[in-house]
Amino acid sequence: NVMGSEYVLEDTDFLVSQTDEKGIILFANDDFCKIAGYTIDDLIGKPHSIVRHPDMPKAAFKNLWDTVKSGKIWTGYVKNATKSGGFYWVYATVYPNVGCENGKCGYLSCRRKPSREEIAEAERLYKTMS
Repeated sequence: NVMGSEYVLEDTDFLVSQTDEKGIILFANDDFCKIAGYTIDDLIGKPHSIVRHPDMPKAAFKNLWDTVKSGKIWTGYVKNATKSGGFYWVYATVYPNVGCENGKCGYLSCRRKPSREEIAEAERLYKTMS
């Protein structure tokens, strides 16, 4: 994966991760590891922001967190960074209140390939946000 290059997901790719209430990764499936360029051991115990791309506006993540913390499902387009400095786009669905223990609940995120049109629309939107 060349620095700054895009990894385009296959139609069959399905990235799954689970975090605790603070966004620390508890589980990552094979597709997530493969596409992000990390081993499972690299990811477990790390903040999910390990794959955050600097192009993503903070407002998008604030919206995500506000939504899931209020117990609602969040969906949206996310540009993520790979370990090698590349990037990939996903359409993400984040489910709140997963794996609840001692009053603390985690989150489950499932991500699939978005279309080029969806990516272009997200890029346009994110350029207007800070």
